[in-house]
Amino acid sequence: MTLLNISRILTTAIVLTVGLSSHANAMPKGDATKGELKTPSCRFCHGSNGIASQPSYPNLAGQQQQYLYDAMAAYTNGTRTGPMATMMKGQLQNLNSQDLADIAAYYSAMK
Repeated sequence: MTLLNISRILTTAIVLTVGLSSHANAMPKGDATKGELKTPSCRFCHGSNGIASQPSYPNLAGQQQQYLYDAMAAYTNGTRTGPMATMMKGQLQNLNSQDLADIAAYYSAMK
């Protein structure tokens, strides 16, 4: 094996590693205005202003958009578990990735 071949193999390995380690859930561009229209059921627990009505529910206002999107996607695909996972999966089951991105944009824009 020549030095050139080893260099190519290492370069390919690095490119693949970096590419695969990026966000698993590619997020579409979210629209906060549309997101607001998609949040009626969210407001019951997370508040109309993104501040939760009970301390056991998380505040969503001002959270990072990618974090919110990833969390919702994890609930919908079953990789996020916990006491509220089943309820959250049910709440999100009829939403597509664009809906999730719009909702994430809406809550992340709140300050």
